[in-house]
Amino acid sequence: MDSGSREDAKMLHPDKLEHIARIVVDCGYHIHRDIGPGLLESAYEALLAEGLRQQGFQVKRQVSVPLKYNGVIVDNAFKIDLLIEGCLIIELKSVDKLAPVHGKQLLTYLRLMRLPVGLLMNFGQAMFKDGLRRVVNDHRGGSYGD
Repeated sequence: MDSGSREDAKMLHPDKLEHIARIVVDCGYHIHRDIGPGLLESAYEALLAEGLRQQGFQVKRQVSVPLKYNGVIVDNAFKIDLLIEGCLIIELKSVDKLAPVHGKQLLTYLRLMRLPVGLLMNFGQAMFKDGLRRVVNDHRGGSYGD
């Protein structure tokens, strides 16, 4: 993501971001309710991406992000499962239970991208609400990529 897109995301009104997040959660809930757990993450990713596109959102899948640190550039340091409207990261899982590392992974992505919030959605649990986590980046410290 270029710095202009990050700046746009920083300027996004919090109510707009919350509106986007609510629609993403609703779309994920309906997919889980209608199809159920047990598919590969890639299947849920494709379904969620298309559902959000049909609602008029800009959706990017498998966004490869380089990392710059102390003069070293690591191409493809990580991939974002879904990036919605350039401002909301969705990390998808399809596992029996989320592990603490899953939330930490998303928080690291948010910090490196300088974005405020992301959603961790696990389609592997029996109840969608049990696999849903909101992760907030409250890190105010230094610069990672510049």
